[in-house]
Amino acid sequence: MTSKNTWPPELDALVADPQHHELLFENDKVRVLRTRIKPGDRTPVHTHQWAGPLYVLSWSTFIRRDDQGNVLVDSRTVEALKSPGPVMWGAALPPHSFENIGETDVELIAVELKDT
Repeated sequence: MTSKNTWPPELDALVADPQHHELLFENDKVRVLRTRIKPGDRTPVHTHQWAGPLYVLSWSTFIRRDDQGNVLVDSRTVEALKSPGPVMWGAALPPHSFENIGETDVELIAVELKDT
C-alpha cells in the first residue's frame, strides 16, 4: 500500500476544491473520489494524499501546475495522456492546480489506497 503524505490537511482535494471533487466512499482502507472539471475550469491548489487507480469517464487536454504556477504537465506534450485507456495509475500528488484547456469534461473516479 501507499503512505499518506504529510501535506497540510487544508490542501486535501475535498477541503480545498470541493466544487470539483466529490467523496463517493471512504473507510480505513480506501477513499473513492469523483472528479469533474469542465472546459475552461482551473482548480484551486490542492493535493491527492494517496496513489491508486483512476477510472476515466471522460477526458480532455489539461495543464497541471505546481503551487507556484509552474507548469508540471501539459497533456498535449505527453503521448500517453493524449488518448489514455479507461484505467490508469494515479500517483499521490503534491500541491498543484489543474486546468482543463480542452473542449470536454475531465471526469474521473479515483480509488485512493490508504495504509492498512
